[in-house]
Amino acid sequence: MSDTLTDRLVDAALMHVPFDGWTDACFQAAVADVDVDPTVARGLFPRGALDLAIAYHKRGDAAMSAAMDAADLSELRYRDRVAFAVRARLQAVEDREAVRRGTTLFALPQNAADGARLIWGTADAIWTGLGDTSRDVNWYTKRATLSAVYSAVVLFWLGDESDGHEATWAFLDRRIDNVMQFEKFKADARKGPLGRLMAGPARLLENVVAPVPRDDLPGSTQPAPQTQD
Repeated sequence: MSDTLTDRLVDAALMHVPFDGWTDACFQAAVADVDVDPTVARGLFPRGALDLAIAYHKRGDAAMSAAMDAADLSELRYRDRVAFAVRARLQAVEDREAVRRGTTLFALPQNAADGARLIWGTADAIWTGLGDTSRDVNWYTKRATLSAVYSAVVLFWLGDESDGHEATWAFLDRRIDNVMQFEKFKADARKGPLGRLMAGPARLLENVVAPVPRDDLPGSTQPAPQTQD
């Protein structure tokens, strides 16, 4: 448990989520439990419980990244490295009911964009942690594909009652196998008649590039680049 006020509020909220969900009642109870000024709490979480749920998800991403950094994945096949990362992300969950309630929260139309950003962020953290260097359209397709895989695995995991979640890990392996088969199909297609047919559109996609991270904007957690006098 972290000593930061943000994490203390998230930890306090987790005690109430199974009963109240990620709701204003949960947020108010967490604020009371931590005994913090409500104005300060709103400053940290302007949208209340929604921002608490977002912070909880991002904390899981951070725990997953730490597990990836601590593990020696060099001897694993690439597909097994991806599977390890997804497993690490699910194993970072402190309370499955919190994720279940979060899934309901982010399924609401007004929160769907936030939910999609969180899933994309998880996929991006995995690819970045695995050393992905793509800067073209593959940067997007890798994250989109993994976002779909991760979303499906989470939904399966929420209903999995097997010992040690073995059914979930088997489901994960099947989904990754499907992705590998699709990647092989794409590679074979590029070498055949379909690849020649799609040569024109493919050249257009060469103009698609990955976003460039910025660390010199207001609100950044990274220091601005130093300039020479």
